[in-house]
Amino acid sequence: MSCPIFDRQELSFMPMKEAVATLPQFGADRATVRRFVDLAVRGLVPMFDGQRQLFCYKLKKADQCMVQQGFSPRYTMMTLMGLHRLEQAGGRSPFDHDGIVNSLLSDLAWVNNLGDMGVLLWLCATVCPERLEALEPQLNLETALRHFKDARHGLTMELSWFLTGLAYWAQVSPAKSAELEPLAFAAYKSLTENQGKNQGKNGFFSHLSISRSLAGLLRGRFGTFADQVYPIYAMAQFSRAYGHEEAAVRASQCALGICEAQGRMGQWWWHYDSAGGRVANGYPVFSVHQHAMAPMTLFGLADVVNQNFDEYIYKGLRWINANNELAFNMEDPAHGVIWRCIEESGSTPGKYVKAGFGRYSETIEEKGDGLKVLFECRPYELGWLLYAFANRAE
Repeated sequence: MSCPIFDRQELSFMPMKEAVATLPQFGADRATVRRFVDLAVRGLVPMFDGQRQLFCYKLKKADQCMVQQGFSPRYTMMTLMGLHRLEQAGGRSPFDHDGIVNSLLSDLAWVNNLGDMGVLLWLCATVCPERLEALEPQLNLETALRHFKDARHGLTMELSWFLTGLAYWAQVSPAKSAELEPLAFAAYKSLTENQGKNQGKNGFFSHLSISRSLAGLLRGRFGTFADQVYPIYAMAQFSRAYGHEEAAVRASQCALGICEAQGRMGQWWWHYDSAGGRVANGYPVFSVHQHAMAPMTLFGLADVVNQNFDEYIYKGLRWINANNELAFNMEDPAHGVIWRCIEESGSTPGKYVKAGFGRYSETIEEKGDGLKVLFECRPYELGWLLYAFANRAE
């Protein structure tokens, strides 16, 4: 499949391009974006617990009711970043952001992995950079890549969040940039080790380092969609912070790969083979990939390099409103959610076994046989939707 956006061999690089929040080109897409942003703000209200000052882990449909299950500092941080972007765009958030941040920072016992530390740095750098100086002594940043298990095993998503946090910190605090540089470059180097060596063949990322653990040997080469988009985003921000052209090129090559692999109905598939440069497993197709994670990542990359990904972004967005395998509208205004995914029904083999055998079916894609909707929604999904689109809604 050819890609009209850019040529693999001539990836043009603009290291400090100003971010421009362009509106969707077509009226239907503009209406969808406005509607989704409004839904996200309304939908987050029943996901919040005022006593705990946390958003829940998920909201699940039970009979005709929606029930909270669990609570998540990680999802709370992601959601806050989306709500902050809403306010930056002139919208109104129904939450006390300062109060939630104060609660998160009052006791950091929950920061017990590199991923959460990275998201926390990302949150503070974008929402409350004045808190970073007081936060730093509590985090032991210098030992983070050695101390945490997810860092030692080279988990792609968690390394990406950490690199993103460092990159944003360097951007908002030029005086701190040089001090953070060795740690940022170390995180970047670990990420590059997880990218397919044949970058001319999509440059997909594995889920974790293949060489650092038994888990890596068993499933390392197969990366989820999250393992593609978060390193793209992280490398774009790292490139912006440090003028690192190679990082922008690596991010662009993976972006080209996922765009070329996008399904006929705009699906962003679930598993990718970093060694083979192929889609390894298509389902589930997650709504958050369609309306939030792909858009936020491709918009973020477009702000750094001289490319435009709108065709793929809005094709993926249209999948939500019945342009999908089941002709089912995943947007549910009555419940204030966008349902989580379309997944295979019944008993299926292990997901990584399926990935290894290339379980990707055009028949399923075209006919919708053996598929069902998962009726739940998680707050980060609506938070990342706001992060992607709040400044693109009229």
